[in-house]
Amino acid sequence: MEDLGRHRILVVDDDRKLAGLIRDYLTPLGYDVALRHTGTEGLAEAVGGGYEAVILDVMMPGMDGISVLRELRKKSDVPVLMLTALGEEADRIVGLEIGADDYLPKTFSSRELLARLRAVTRRTRVQAGSEAPHEFHAGSLRLCEETHRAVMGDEALDLTTLEFAILASLLKAKGRVKTRERLIEEVSERRFDVFDRSIDVHVSSLRKKLGDDAKNPRFIRTIRGIGYSLHEPESLLEDRS
Repeated sequence: MEDLGRHRILVVDDDRKLAGLIRDYLTPLGYDVALRHTGTEGLAEAVGGGYEAVILDVMMPGMDGISVLRELRKKSDVPVLMLTALGEEADRIVGLEIGADDYLPKTFSSRELLARLRAVTRRTRVQAGSEAPHEFHAGSLRLCEETHRAVMGDEALDLTTLEFAILASLLKAKGRVKTRERLIEEVSERRFDVFDRSIDVHVSSLRKKLGDDAKNPRFIRTIRGIGYSLHEPESLLEDRS
């Protein structure tokens, strides 16, 4: 097993038994887990606690998880995994749209929880580290913001400015869902005009240049009705096994 080091994780859930089980499972695996059982307490702790990830229940009395996430995103970009009851598709979509990094149904397995946490804490450590902060990669695909260069293997990709911005956004969030609205907001902040054509058209063009097939994607996966996510090619194979 890889050395994860010690990771500070916050669990916000009014189900004390479930929260305790999560703590008991993760603690021997290298995680320091704090528990809060109301949305108000969880928000205050998440903002000031210096955590690497937050596991946040949607359904809580008083301040619910969606409200907590909405307020948290005004002050922090800490990765958030939402816990949803079976069938709460609307809550999952709203959570992703306002900044959740991922979600887990409350029927999750311990292995799935660990895999999701490893993914988000690994991204946090890489982004906080000193090594090549502007370089991102997925398989043979590499992108460097400093040189504005994207390469597939040894071949440079001929990308438009907008395609490069979209690819950079998806690579930075590797493994997480980016809504169409979020992509538009991010590239428009760079003063690119994206409103003359659909964001889907730009992604389709980017896929062709990556040699990606929308029906059987190696890199860019469509999340129907929501947006896109970019994965390591190996991760896609593992997800389907």
